[in-house]
Amino acid sequence: MESYGLAWQFWHEGCFSPRVFDTQEETTMSQPARNIKPKTDEIPKEIVDLADAVSRLPVEVRDTVTPIMAQVIESTKRRRRILTLVQDALSQLRLDMKYLMFDLEATRRERDEYRRQVEEGT
Repeated sequence: MESYGLAWQFWHEGCFSPRVFDTQEETTMSQPARNIKPKTDEIPKEIVDLADAVSRLPVEVRDTVTPIMAQVIESTKRRRRILTLVQDALSQLRLDMKYLMFDLEATRRERDEYRRQVEEGT
């Protein structure tokens, strides 16, 4: 594993980071977490409140609603990730456009300068 260097080390540090497991209380191997809460920064507060309300329902009702709630949470996370990807792509496109505009202006200035030099030389 030493041959992979820092990239391997950083990748695995992220895997075992305490931030990955977002639970309400400290858990151990002998006492697994009963309820792993989703990261609140990925899900709107309304859905988190709804998940809390569902967790307080009677067991019979909760068992039928929980899978649907899980689907809603997953689709919300997916949409948030897609939105973030689109926003990042648009930001990169804007930056690329600025570089292209700068390059175009520099090319035009160089063209005009060469044209002026050619006209002066003849």
